[in-house]
Amino acid sequence: MPMDGRQTLVDEDFDVPKGLVNEKFSLRMLTIHDLVKDYDAVMSSAEHLQNTFSAITASEWPDGLTLEEDLIDLGWHQREFTLRYSFAYTVMSPDESLCLGCVYINPCLKTGYDAEVSMWVRTSELVNNLDVDLYSCVKEWIDEAWPFSRPAYPGREITIEDWTKIPNVQ
Repeated sequence: MPMDGRQTLVDEDFDVPKGLVNEKFSLRMLTIHDLVKDYDAVMSSAEHLQNTFSAITASEWPDGLTLEEDLIDLGWHQREFTLRYSFAYTVMSPDESLCLGCVYINPCLKTGYDAEVSMWVRTSELVNNLDVDLYSCVKEWIDEAWPFSRPAYPGREITIEDWTKIPNVQ
């Protein structure tokens, strides 16, 4: 059941992509069943996340994150996905043995954009250029498979400093 006053990010007739697969990783909906692998990826990369991904929202996440809080977060992401409010995808190794990161497609609160796309990879994958490969693949996927005309990639196509200066939608 939709929440009152919330707009879906995509129209009801849009066929939301189930994921994306290539030789280095696969993307699929993030669910509560990913808890242990997701928590490991997040906590093993906490400092990296705080210096990059979390800087977009000026938060300290994942500082102090517990397994229970991560379960709640995953449940929230899963529900938001099913309601079409936002879309969180886990980035998995091809054999599904390891969570490599996450991709988030959210409504954009900044003027001039219709979606905000953010992503992160675990610290151990930075040396393998997974961050660069993921961004490249996701950008192409968003352009080809999603209905957005002006997606934003804060921290990538626009600096975080410049991103914070853009006024919010009124």
